[in-house]
Amino acid sequence: MKANASHFTNTQRLFQSQSRREFLQKAMLAGASLTMGLTTDSRAEVSSGEMPMRVLGRTKARVSILGLGTAPIGEARVEMPQAVRIFGEVMDQGVNYIDTARGYGIAEEALGQLVPSRRDRLFLVTKVWVETAVDAEKSLTESLRQLKVDHVDLVHIHHIGGKNLDKVLAKDGVLEYLLRQRQAGKLRFIGISGHARPPHFLKLLQTGQIDVVMAIMNYADRNIYDFEGVVLPECRKQNVGVVAMKVYVGIKGGFPNHRKGWVGCNTPPEKLSKALAYALDLDGVSVANIGPFTLEQARKNIDLARQYKPLTTPERDALLAYGKELAPTLGPRYGPIA
Repeated sequence: MKANASHFTNTQRLFQSQSRREFLQKAMLAGASLTMGLTTDSRAEVSSGEMPMRVLGRTKARVSILGLGTAPIGEARVEMPQAVRIFGEVMDQGVNYIDTARGYGIAEEALGQLVPSRRDRLFLVTKVWVETAVDAEKSLTESLRQLKVDHVDLVHIHHIGGKNLDKVLAKDGVLEYLLRQRQAGKLRFIGISGHARPPHFLKLLQTGQIDVVMAIMNYADRNIYDFEGVVLPECRKQNVGVVAMKVYVGIKGGFPNHRKGWVGCNTPPEKLSKALAYALDLDGVSVANIGPFTLEQARKNIDLARQYKPLTTPERDALLAYGKELAPTLGPRYGPIA
């Protein structure tokens, strides 16, 4: 549903003059989904129908094609009751791939109010952003405490493009630690995630110990980072599960704006369904992980996932042509390419 352009501009100016807290509170009350440039009725229900499921590579886990990313809500000062409400509704609508991290503000704490009663229905993912075993132990221990569980399904070594890989792979490094914790039953699978340096992902994949990869994969960044051209073929070769993130090409301005929901994302509203389909059409991708700022956005994502259909050749060609034009305006905003 397209918003009137002048109305959106005036609304955007208004929100830019407010604090993040004021923006989020008013956005939720008004039903404004400004991150995606959408206006929706806050009373609207998500469409009926089953959430499509796929097998996540060699994990053999059945996961929803839509993942719940918890960073935007967790970090953007949403009040705890609203965070719990949004996360809970998403889970209850059939999304079972739940992605979080120790660094995502209140996200793990909010999930801790929901996960224990739904544990057997969820594929629960957290991350460690560190290089050493000592630091990884602190992070994972706290994540389990906040989530109120004795194990998670998957732990990503996050920001792999910015890591010293010699430290990651050392005897006292994070990978060896996670391998030990897998044997101890605190996690089932090991993953790597991040936004930059696809060659770093390849080096970790060469260990044969990586079960899942989460990376940027969208119709525009294929012209910049090209994880789908560099990393995805190796994942298919090893039957490593793949999760696409930033499928809407991320928030305008990149990392500096990741808490500013009002600036909007790089994909216009009328192209959101096609952007999602592009990621899900990639051979080997099981999940598109998307983080909403509001309940309305969460409901919209669920609708799009339930209505997902592969792109036709003309639709794909048109989207890729648009992405090729968009890419130079974005650049390597998430870090180095190589």
